[in-house]
Amino acid sequence: MQKDLNLFIQLAELLLEEEQKNPVAKPIPTQSLYNNLDLSLDKDGIIDEDLSNTLKKIIKSTPKTASKSFFNQLFGGRLGKATLGDLLAVLFNNSMYTYKVAGPQVGIEKQVLKSVCALAGYAKDSDGTFAPGGSMSNMMALIMARDFKNEAIRTEGLSNKMTLYTSKASHYSIAKNAALTGIGRDQVRHVNTNGKGEMLAEHLDTLIKDDLANGYEPFFVNATAGTTVLGAFDDIKSISKVCKKYDLWLHVDGAYCGGVIFSNTYKHLVDGLELSDSFSVNAHKMLGTPLSCSIIITQHKAQLHHSFSNEADYLYQTDGDDFNLGKTSLQCGRRNDALKVWTLWKSVGTKGLEKIVDKQFEMAKIARDYMAQNDAYTLYSFENSISVCFNYKGIAANRLCTSLYKNADLMVGFGKFNTVEFVRMVTINSVLEKEDVLAFFKNLENHVAEKMLNINAS
Repeated sequence: MQKDLNLFIQLAELLLEEEQKNPVAKPIPTQSLYNNLDLSLDKDGIIDEDLSNTLKKIIKSTPKTASKSFFNQLFGGRLGKATLGDLLAVLFNNSMYTYKVAGPQVGIEKQVLKSVCALAGYAKDSDGTFAPGGSMSNMMALIMARDFKNEAIRTEGLSNKMTLYTSKASHYSIAKNAALTGIGRDQVRHVNTNGKGEMLAEHLDTLIKDDLANGYEPFFVNATAGTTVLGAFDDIKSISKVCKKYDLWLHVDGAYCGGVIFSNTYKHLVDGLELSDSFSVNAHKMLGTPLSCSIIITQHKAQLHHSFSNEADYLYQTDGDDFNLGKTSLQCGRRNDALKVWTLWKSVGTKGLEKIVDKQFEMAKIARDYMAQNDAYTLYSFENSISVCFNYKGIAANRLCTSLYKNADLMVGFGKFNTVEFVRMVTINSVLEKEDVLAFFKNLENHVAEKMLNINAS
């Protein structure tokens, strides 16, 4: 094991060096991937030196999500103390379903959940769990809401058509989860939004009325704290009024930007969060922990248990349900995702996490201010968002982003809202500084001038 750890240190040092020297890895075309890299699995293994050389080649070709040229996804960067926690979790290799096999790691997870509940304004007897990603957090909320509306579904299955509601700008997992849980995609109602992508509570009310009149059973509303494209925040208070009017479960999907609960400056973006029934947040996004680190909490602790518990005498042999976390989890075997957020939180404190969140908004403002002073840019974003959406010199966003990627100049994606397509630069990378944001634009402008002069704007 010590020998392998020494090799890991060597490979980690190479990765850090590559991130500095080649922050955007030159992509290997899919059609030549298996010719360029030896990814085969053969009858006989390879000796350590050959394995090391193969891993080094893979490292050089793998996208560098922690580099300061990565603006492509809703995650990025690398924080040392969070990475430390994740590495320790791998070495511990505890499964989090019972206290007997996880010990104090259970206490760590419970402490993180308790603290997140407090920041969300939830009651002291609230609870939660860690899920394998934001999509699964949303699924758990949907399942709790379904069972809360009709407890018999757990044993008898669906007997009538239930409807759920989410904005047109929400995450695609809502419709996918409706299919997976037996609700059906056709029972998902997409609520209209305003020009920023924020859900319109008036239209929500209309849709619910129509469904009730047509014999459907409404049960679940999904609000979003940080839409995936524009980074908009739904008005939780106005949506909550509609939910209470019709006795519907309100879930707030904060996978992207729910981390604002750590910021005194930006927490107002989720005003009314304490009125929700459940809330999810991904620490691997705004808080910068390694993937994945998805948290879901609920004000209905009993419902969390009812929806996800199942007796298993071969597992639950000691201690009470509160410390046997498998009773409130979607999974049985489950890796320890709590330790990495705990080591980060423990080391920098809540104030340190606030600085991490605030800095992302600061970087987004620097980007918007730069474009406001340059007529070559058309800006589609607004304040209080860390998604910076724009077009440059009328060049089609998909062509520009693809060209930057293929030439290994920048990693940035494109998005679409209504009929407009644009570059979507995300400033969620917690290690960015002002000079990195300005370097992004300089690299983009140089790329266009040197490599895209003959590309039409269409």
